[in-house]
Amino acid sequence: MGIFNRKRKHASTPADQAVTTPAGTLATATAGDVLSGDYTIDAAHSRVGFSARHAMVTTVRGEFKTFEGTAHIDAVTPSQSWVKLTMQTASVDTASADRDGHLVSGDFFDAVAHPEITFVSTDVTSDGESWTITGDLTIKGETQPVTIDFEYGGTARDPFGNLRAGFEGATTINRKDWGLTWNAALETGGVLVSEKIKLEFDVSAIKNA
Repeated sequence: MGIFNRKRKHASTPADQAVTTPAGTLATATAGDVLSGDYTIDAAHSRVGFSARHAMVTTVRGEFKTFEGTAHIDAVTPSQSWVKLTMQTASVDTASADRDGHLVSGDFFDAVAHPEITFVSTDVTSDGESWTITGDLTIKGETQPVTIDFEYGGTARDPFGNLRAGFEGATTINRKDWGLTWNAALETGGVLVSEKIKLEFDVSAIKNA
């Protein structure tokens, strides 16, 4: 989850910021009161994606089309917050059927043996604007810690009465740490697929009733 830093005109804490929605400021509610609670990620309005250098000269982008996640947000005591995210490995989409077929094969994700990729948070910190989430990322049966910086985008109530919270975040990992080591050498030098992979998260989460 995440949202890139937006500077405010004055400093404030999560518990004393006023929250504005399309309908106006939520009467007498502090930001901590409004934001804190249990959430379900709205996959239809969220994206879990990645990008990697290809053939040393271009960037290939992809995403997981099928995923689900839940979160507990405590804006007053961020360390009490947590996030769980599950992605269906076979739903990877890079706009190339041949490339997607290779990604779900044993050379990469081995989707038959490992149908899910998961992230479970182990630590959460926040200064009110930015959130840093550390957790265990499991790919192809290998679990490694990752830290993701998120930017909080605010809350708003949609036309259906749902209170939504938005976050944008990203981090860079080395795929070899998860045993994703396949590559091919180029005649001109270098390799076909970069080891560094950027993970990207655009999240719209709905507060549970």
